[in-house]
Amino acid sequence: MFAKVWNALLTCLVVVAAFLAIAFGGVRLAGLTPYAVLSGSMEPELPVGSLIYVKPVDPTEVHVGDAITFRLESGTLVTHEVYEIDASAHEFKTRGIANVDAQGNISPDAAPVPWSSLVGSVVACVPLLGYVNVFVTQPPGIFMVIAGVAVVIGVSIVIELVGAGGRRDRAEREAAHAPKHMR
Repeated sequence: MFAKVWNALLTCLVVVAAFLAIAFGGVRLAGLTPYAVLSGSMEPELPVGSLIYVKPVDPTEVHVGDAITFRLESGTLVTHEVYEIDASAHEFKTRGIANVDAQGNISPDAAPVPWSSLVGSVVACVPLLGYVNVFVTQPPGIFMVIAGVAVVIGVSIVIELVGAGGRRDRAEREAAHAPKHMR
């Protein structure tokens, strides 16, 4: 009975692991890069804790209203909305849609974004999955995932050994009680 419950649980874990592997890594095969949303500057469109998928695009393909991810001089990645494009200067003017001033107007970012800083355009957003991504890619989450895999392997081995021992014992009992002409 325990083995059947364990197998059902293991099947669920494999399905979840496959989903997460695709969500965090497999999308890279499609040319998308996942990033966790860590601030509320783009809420409610891109909520904190979401996982966004960014596709590399040519700067000339970006339109006003697009959410783009770009790299600041410090190396920090930011995702904000484009509200103006200066094609002659090769710059985007961006803003976090949740960054409002005292009058309720959306505040523009302090500096324009050079086209050379563009990482890509946001093509999808999965709420809450960013929390999982951050957890499993940093200690102690990495250690917990490794420990979880070790526990699953250990329990599976114990179940297999106990099951094999039970089958062997049952076969020996059946052989001992079998009529002599069948031995």
